[in-house]
Order: sequence, then C-alpha cells, then structure tokens
Amino acid sequence: MIQEKNGTWVSWNENLIYEYKNLYRIASERELQDVIAKSDKIRFFGTKQSSADIAAGIETLIDITTYNKIVSFNDTEHTVTVQSGLILGDLLEAIEAKGWCIPCLPDINTITIGGALATGTHGTSGKLLSEYMTNCTLVLADGSLQTFTEGEELMDAVRVSLGALGVMSTVTFKCEPLYTLHVKEFPENDSEWLPKIKERIKKHDFLRILWMPHTDHGYVITGDKIDPNTEIKEDLGPAYLKHRRTASKILYKYSHLYPWITAIANKIIHKAFFSTTKEHKGSLYQATVTKSRGSVIELAEWTIGLDKFPQVFEELKTEINKWSNKSFIHIPMDVRFIQKDNSWLSYAYEEDMVTMGCVSRNAATADSYEAFKSIEKIFLKYGGKPHWGKRFAAKDNQLTKIYTKWEDFKVLRQKMDATDKFLNPYLTKLFNA
Repeated sequence: MIQEKNGTWVSWNENLIYEYKNLYRIASERELQDVIAKSDKIRFFGTKQSSADIAAGIETLIDITTYNKIVSFNDTEHTVTVQSGLILGDLLEAIEAKGWCIPCLPDINTITIGGALATGTHGTSGKLLSEYMTNCTLVLADGSLQTFTEGEELMDAVRVSLGALGVMSTVTFKCEPLYTLHVKEFPENDSEWLPKIKERIKKHDFLRILWMPHTDHGYVITGDKIDPNTEIKEDLGPAYLKHRRTASKILYKYSHLYPWITAIANKIIHKAFFSTTKEHKGSLYQATVTKSRGSVIELAEWTIGLDKFPQVFEELKTEINKWSNKSFIHIPMDVRFIQKDNSWLSYAYEEDMVTMGCVSRNAATADSYEAFKSIEKIFLKYGGKPHWGKRFAAKDNQLTKIYTKWEDFKVLRQKMDATDKFLNPYLTKLFNA
C-alpha cells in the first residue's frame, strides 16, 4: 500500500479540485479493509471521469485503480470475478479472448468497474451494466466484508449504490457467448426517426440515435446479430470524418460567450459529419464502444419512460429552438434505450426507459451552459431521472418523488453507515443526511 500526504485531487476535466490530507493506493482487499476501518470519513475514486461531485471533497481518499486484477474465470458458468478498480476495457478484452461478452456496454471503456456500477452506467438496448452482476463483496464502514448474491433482496439495493453503502471490493459478472453485430448508420429527419423508436427497438438488437439539436435531424445507428463469417461491404465513410472532434472544438470555442453560434456550428457539423451513411461489423465492444473521449467534456443525462419520450422530446426541441432561450446545445444529444429492472436506484426501475445525454464541449465553462438547466427542468416536470455520474442539480426532496425506493435506500444507507463515513459534502446534500 502506498500513502500520499497533503495533495490535490483534480477531476479529468479539471472542473472539480480538492485538497486532501491522505491518499491511499491499495492493492489487496486486506489493505482496503484496513484503510476503511481506521478512517473517520473516506471516499474512493477511479479515473475521475464523473461529472457529478461524487468522488472526493474530504480529507481521506482511496485510489482504487491499483486494485485491478482479474481474480478468476468460471468456464462452466460463463462468469468472471474481478477487483473493482479494474478498467472496463481491460475486462472486455479479457472476456472477448474467452469468446464471451457482456451484452450491454457503455459508450466508453476507460472507467473502473466499481465506478461504473456505483453510478448506474449503461449502454443501449439492454439493461444497466450492474444487472449482469451476480455476486459482489462490499467492505463496510467497520472494515468487515459482506457478500451479496443474485436473488437476495438487498442485491437490488447494492447494484446501484453511489458508493454510499460500502466500497465495492470484488465483483462477479455473468457473461454470454460472443456475438457479431452488423451495424448501419444513417441520417434521418426528426419526423422519421421519432415515431419509429418502438418499431426499431423490437426489430434490432442494437439501437442508438444521435440527435442533432437545431438541425431537425438525427443520426440513427442500428445493429443486428449476424454469423461472424457473413461478408459485408464495409463503408466507414469519408476519411475526413475522423476530424469531427477537432472541428467541434474550433466551432464551439466561443459558444459560451455567444450561445447562438452553436446553432450555426451544429448545421455545419451535421452537414459535414452526420450526413453520410456507414456500415461495418464487429463484436458489441469492437463496433460500438468509443475507445477514447478525444477531448475533455462535461455531461448531463436524463431518463424518461419510453411512452413519455416523444412528448418530452417535442417540448425540449420547442424550448431550445426559441431564440430568447440561451440553451443552445452542442452536437450530439445521445438517445439510448434501457430495459426495465428491479434495482432500487436504477433509472429503469420497473419501466422501460429512454436516456438523453447532453454534452458541453467547453468543459471549463459548463457552469454557464444554460442547456443543462433547461433539460433538467423539462425532464423533472415529467418525472425524469438524472444519471448519477453526470451533472444535475436535483436533491433529496425531488429525488424522493421520482425514485420509488429512494426512502428505502436512505434507511438502508443509514443502517449500513451509521456514522456517514462514506458521505462527502455532495452526497450529504443529495441524501439530506
């Protein structure tokens, strides 16, 4: 175990900065237990990519990225057990080498397993990543261990816990046989893609829509399972498409000073980078997961019931297209789909959901990015839920209205962490602790 004294913790986009007195880099479960047991207050972090202020802000921190081993494979059960600091990309590469997959993956692969689970990370056209967890061990506030197994009532509380019940130690995932997707990408007018959502969810194994605010267009991505030996004519589009992030950086550079520039920039980016068709194949991981952010950004994301989404979308579109509104939104808004589950703090608790992401490509000026406020107001109006790892302002009195099990989770949290050891200032306000 390595201990550092008196340093500065900085999030990946430099929007969150805190001083700390003790930082521990641990490599074993025993070390994790010892540090937690002897600390009055403690938080833990991975790759610092959360836009929510969830990982730091107190004097003692644990860097979990050094606790990063694959513990074991069970070839009979198709399960893999890992330490919580393992990077998702390393896990995915390891299980693909076994001929396995986890059938729903987030957009990026650079987050830790523990952080992904705690904040409800998800992909599209499947369940939350945490729903594929069959067993996990938490280090509790007193340093003891407690194991939770699929089928137990409290497993549904632990799957998405914001790190407020304990520190995730080891995790077992149930995998499925590897499969190949035939992916097609194409532009479509809002009047075309919006009414086809339910039809396409049933038809395709993978569906994602990148909406282009201020352009009246979306970019539809579908994926269908095929035999891996099936030949397709791959078309990745013009070579210049790889420069989209660079172009976005230039076009949005002054959009925080002159928000209306965004509408013009979006039309240029849409025409240049989202008006062509593409076609390719690969595993879910190969074909759909971004291997690098490319640039620092700030994110918000909200979820809403599948049946309510068209109404919410139309109201949001009308609101942001008003020139009196400064909520000009950078391209793209990521629209994805989650199947219902039973996890207490899941966005999809007992209801199929649509998620809608919002990105600010000027991370340093995100506090003045009006779009975050407008989106939150509209989604909350319809009972929408915020992504735990991304930016939102809602607190306890609002969350209790939209999460059926919110009060149950608060009672459990207080029982498992009576001294609030795992709460930082952000979480204290969130739970009204």
